[in-house]
Amino acid sequence: MDRDISIQENRKQRGRVGGYIALSVVVLIAAVWLLRSAFSATLHRGDIRIAVVETGDVENTLNASGEIQPEMEQVITSPISAVLQQTYFSAGSPVKPGDKILELDKTFTQIEFEKQKDQLELKRNSIVRIKLDLDKSFFDIQIQDSIKAYRINSLKAELENAKRLFKAGGGTREAIEQAETELRIAQLEKRQLENDIRSRQLAMQASIRESQITAAIQEKELSEFEQKLRQANIVATRAGVLTYVNMNLGSKVNEGEILARIADLGSFKVLGTVSDSYAAQLRSGMPVIVRINDEQLRGTLVNIHPAVSNNVVSFDVALNDQKSVGRLRPRMKVELYLVTEAQNKTQRVQNGPAFRGGAVQDVFVLRGGKAERRTVRLGLSNFDFIEIREGLNPGDSVIISDMSAYKNIRVIDIK
Repeated sequence: MDRDISIQENRKQRGRVGGYIALSVVVLIAAVWLLRSAFSATLHRGDIRIAVVETGDVENTLNASGEIQPEMEQVITSPISAVLQQTYFSAGSPVKPGDKILELDKTFTQIEFEKQKDQLELKRNSIVRIKLDLDKSFFDIQIQDSIKAYRINSLKAELENAKRLFKAGGGTREAIEQAETELRIAQLEKRQLENDIRSRQLAMQASIRESQITAAIQEKELSEFEQKLRQANIVATRAGVLTYVNMNLGSKVNEGEILARIADLGSFKVLGTVSDSYAAQLRSGMPVIVRINDEQLRGTLVNIHPAVSNNVVSFDVALNDQKSVGRLRPRMKVELYLVTEAQNKTQRVQNGPAFRGGAVQDVFVLRGGKAERRTVRLGLSNFDFIEIREGLNPGDSVIISDMSAYKNIRVIDIK
């Protein structure tokens, strides 16, 4: 049997339904607010960087580092092992040809030079003595040869006498044979002696030639030693600025050790370095941008060093405009950008943190008081500009600040 619902219970049911409806409305409002916040946000114009798409040139570059060096630098090394006695200029001083830069103690080297001179004189005297000895020996052999010739003539006469006596019946066959044997022996001995004369002549010539060559070598060494002594007077041979001077007075310097460097500050080059992972992209003749603080110079890669050290490749850059050398100083560090590719008269925009290196990415474009997300396709890039291939038009204003915090936002209000 049905029972009537009391007025109080009816009121309670209506209250619960109303509460459910109110809660649903609150949830709906919160969902709408969250949804709108996911597609919209607010930024102040002063907190972002904005760039305008324009038409211009874009160069794709590789980052490298460089050091300014004089294009012409003379390195002065020690020609001898000596002790550094005195310096007359310090690094940074200008010098002209003939200026004495530093002085070395040449005492030991001078003594060694005099010793070698005496040894050369002894060698020359030895050559004269060898010639005299060989001449005497040769003369003795020639005398012996003449004696052998007389001996042969005498034996021939004895043989003729033995033959005449035998015909006359006063001699014997044995006497003739004995005379013939002695004559043949004498003739063989003379041939042997003549062969000794020829051999002795060749030996004399070889011995004298060997001594002369040894003396000539010593003369060249002595001349080189004398030249080193003259070079030990360390003077400037060209005008320039000293970029380095050994100031360690009293220290011993070895032959070949660097004593000073003289640079011509009228022209400079750049010694560049880049990771060897980019080695395949390097080529002679490629353009190079040299950045010094906020200034830029243009140059050309002219030489790639074959050796790789610590995973780094070195190369030389010739500056195109030497008129700007007044700002340059030796050992100055600069930034280099190697131009691997270029596009002329293309759409570009100023590079910034908003571009993260991908070929396709989203950026925010200003439209009135809002910034709308747009997908663009990018091309070449460098430290100044990035190429826009699709998605933007010249005149569009793009936010180039880092917008990674708004990756899920579609529209941003700009105040």
